[in-house]
Amino acid sequence: MQFATTAVAFLRHALRLLVPLAVACTIYLYLYPLFNGCAFPLPSGDTIEAFDATKRLHWPYAASDQVAGLPSKHAPFRLLALGDPQLEGDTSIPTKQLGTLPHLKKIFERVTFKQHHPSVSDRIRMTLHDTIDFYFEDIPNLLESWRKRFDLFGNDFYLAHIYRTVHWWTQPSHVTVLGDLVGSQWIDDDEFERRGARYWNRTFKGGERVPDDVAIWPKDEYEPSGFLDGRPGEEVWTSRIMNVAGNHDIGYAGDLTEERLERFERVFGKANYELRFELPITDPEINATTRDNDPKSHKLPPEIRILVINDMNLDTPAKSGPLQDQTYDFINKAIHTSAGVEYQGHMTLILTHIPLHKPAGVCVDSPFFAFHTKEEGGGVREQYLLSADASKGFLEGIFGVSKDRGAAGKGLGRPGLVLNGHDHEGCDTYHYVNHTHGETPEDRKWESIRWEDAKAKRIPGVELLPGRREITVRSMMGDFGGNAGLLSMWFDQDTWEWQYEYATCPLGRQHFWWFTHILDFLALLGVGFYGFIIGLSAVGINIDALLCRGWRLVRGTMKRVTLSEARQGSQGVREIKDRNATVPKAP
Repeated sequence: MQFATTAVAFLRHALRLLVPLAVACTIYLYLYPLFNGCAFPLPSGDTIEAFDATKRLHWPYAASDQVAGLPSKHAPFRLLALGDPQLEGDTSIPTKQLGTLPHLKKIFERVTFKQHHPSVSDRIRMTLHDTIDFYFEDIPNLLESWRKRFDLFGNDFYLAHIYRTVHWWTQPSHVTVLGDLVGSQWIDDDEFERRGARYWNRTFKGGERVPDDVAIWPKDEYEPSGFLDGRPGEEVWTSRIMNVAGNHDIGYAGDLTEERLERFERVFGKANYELRFELPITDPEINATTRDNDPKSHKLPPEIRILVINDMNLDTPAKSGPLQDQTYDFINKAIHTSAGVEYQGHMTLILTHIPLHKPAGVCVDSPFFAFHTKEEGGGVREQYLLSADASKGFLEGIFGVSKDRGAAGKGLGRPGLVLNGHDHEGCDTYHYVNHTHGETPEDRKWESIRWEDAKAKRIPGVELLPGRREITVRSMMGDFGGNAGLLSMWFDQDTWEWQYEYATCPLGRQHFWWFTHILDFLALLGVGFYGFIIGLSAVGINIDALLCRGWRLVRGTMKRVTLSEARQGSQGVREIKDRNATVPKAP
């Protein structure tokens, strides 16, 4: 009876520890942006103020409270940037590649004479080999496949938790995923469709691709894709996801084909397109100073121009020349339809996958290229960064920064920012050219430095050191901390320029997500079992007595088995002694 009472008491005391721990972990997991102080940066640059403003977005009485006006402090453009989810699938499951228990099937075929063998000994030998492989290959592969399926299922929801929770807490105005949406460009179309379905129906449930009629090529005459004043209908952009094509989605230049690009665009949206978002100015006096009302003015109506660019085939050799021409045509069109560098008010945001060129040591990834063999076409097989020449297409072409300080706009170029992925560790870089170096533009070269180091040296904003910032968003995969990027952009009417700031909101490794949900499952199971015991006790069933009786039965059975083994051992010893006694001694 003491054992039974102790067992029930142990369950009760275990639940007293387990349930509070499960509740605490669950609260933290589902409110981690709150506990980590995640918020889109504000123009003031005060992180505490930004967090307080975000909290007020969730105040239930904000509509009638005096603080309801405070959320207007938020930047009009708030981009939730996620990098490299890399949804895996069949290619990581052993039984999908090797089959289920293949050696067991071979054993059955051999013993049923469905396979021919030259002799019986050969049949026995091969059957024994298959038997060994069954135990040392088939069973481990089957167990690993079960584990991997469960892991993939959980990973989808881990990534979904990041997207859903950060989206709910921070309330972004726009969302982007910066490439490597799936884990391999080599998968067949059926598997690609399955991963696409998981992407939209599980990981980014509630999101939608940017419609093809909205994702258009640059034009001289255009209609805005949206407005940044919060007018009705603009909330649709909170669920539209600007997907960027990555190497695991469509392949590098040496792998990219029309078929791979077509299926990506069908499932996730176009690979190259432009979006323009205007911020209306409501003050008539300020509006009168813009170029729309004053032809001599250099002030353009405030606008953010987003260029989603497939940079997978910017470098050569490429497998498909027409697709490479298509990408360069898009970039050239984007350059030709840009406002002159002397004008103010526009901001260009480039969303792409492979980071710009930079020397080794600036970021984790260094310059690296690998190529296919001549027999395979000789195209680019792998690269960590764009080439220096391809990078100039962004810096000198789209942004218009010039090495010549005598160029239009003093060579300062157009305001802009680059967001990309690929380097899972993430990086924050400033690319600039020093106009004081050399006598001619040919003597100057692009330099790259960590953003924090650039700020410490006070390089950004110096007129003779024009440059652009590049943010490589750290991956949202569990091995890299489940990161989410928060980019705020706001318009400064005094300088007539867009300002921006970037912050991060990591969840942490996937182990905590698994731990919390397993803990919740055990807590619910324990509470249910304890409730079942209490229910049985309420109808007169003595659980303690049943447990005690069961324990006595088990203990008695074990004792009988032990005594039986002891008797057999004693009898064996006596038989040996008797045999030894009957053996005649040698003379």
